[in-house]
Amino acid sequence: MNISTNNFELVAKTFKGLENVLAGELKNLGAQDVTLLNRAVSFVGDKALMYKSNLWLRTALKILKPINKFKAKNEIDLYKGISQISWSNYFNVDDTLSIQTIVNSSYFNHSQYVALKAKDAIVDQFRNYYGKRPSIDTIDPTVLINIHIYEDECDVSIDSSGESLHKRGYRVNSTIAPINEVLAAGLILLSGWDKQSDFLDPMCGSGTIPIEAALLAYNIPPGIFRKNFGFEKWKDFDPDLLEKILNFDSNENEFHYQITGSDISPGAIRISIDNAKNASISNKIVFKVESFEGITPPEQHSILIFNPPYGERIKKTNLDSFYEMIGNQLKRRYAGHEVWILSGNKDAMEHIGLHPSKKFNLNNGNIECKFQQFDIYSGSKKAKKIVTSSK
Repeated sequence: MNISTNNFELVAKTFKGLENVLAGELKNLGAQDVTLLNRAVSFVGDKALMYKSNLWLRTALKILKPINKFKAKNEIDLYKGISQISWSNYFNVDDTLSIQTIVNSSYFNHSQYVALKAKDAIVDQFRNYYGKRPSIDTIDPTVLINIHIYEDECDVSIDSSGESLHKRGYRVNSTIAPINEVLAAGLILLSGWDKQSDFLDPMCGSGTIPIEAALLAYNIPPGIFRKNFGFEKWKDFDPDLLEKILNFDSNENEFHYQITGSDISPGAIRISIDNAKNASISNKIVFKVESFEGITPPEQHSILIFNPPYGERIKKTNLDSFYEMIGNQLKRRYAGHEVWILSGNKDAMEHIGLHPSKKFNLNNGNIECKFQQFDIYSGSKKAKKIVTSSK
């Protein structure tokens, strides 16, 4: 699609451990100058790319547009730096604003104080020019302002996403502690699944991992279900450009394999089906009420990605036995399949009794987790290597 406007810097926020995956997504969208940051990726693109990033990125939480950077060691520096931005370029006096702050500084120790001083600088500027001030709206503002302070470096951005991009819009209900949609998509992309095999989540909960797998397999943009994005309220919003992007990106891929989500809980499966219906992909996923032991593995190579309980509501002895059961089932019944498990319980994972071939450090909420790959061989791994080397 040949749409050109002036390029500018953007920053995509993500979870720790997903920066490389997000960078790959951005390069596939055509982003330039892609640079890895801490829990973020900076890049350069035009307005069309900003719109597409919000619509298409599976592992981004926010797309920010930086508008100023300055040094601040006290409230006077902060007020002055915020005041130097021409805020009427971004919204009008009758519009509303909200300010989000992230502070990691020895000069500022309270993020709400930073937000208050920034708000004062903005509304004072409008009052001086227009004799009136814009209002604060923390629920549905015209412009969401993001301020990040690290020591004395203050970065000010406007948030093009609005609500976090993990809020796809398809989840109508959930089980206890559902996995975040961005993290679920990140697991699938980290696994390197090539969409040329069946996909299984044998402990699917509210269905987030199978749904994200189906969106990926059929090339459906994850943002297509959202009611709006933050940029749609901006002064320079181009509805025709967004419409062209939506029309251009509307074709689904064909997918000739099966995506399955299973769970021992009938209630979880009912929730999964409802969420898949809300995403208009209920015909693309098979949901079943099954225990892990009761699943019949596919005859051909498949990939399993799942997120078993970590032990918050299970006694340690029961949890150890549960993970031992997982390992036994994998060794006995899943030879030739590829298995990935996310868990925040290191001790329980030892009871699987398999050596991981790959490991990634991730966070599921505030829980530090490992995402590990297990290749299940027929016979011993040593024998597999001997057969491979003799070919």
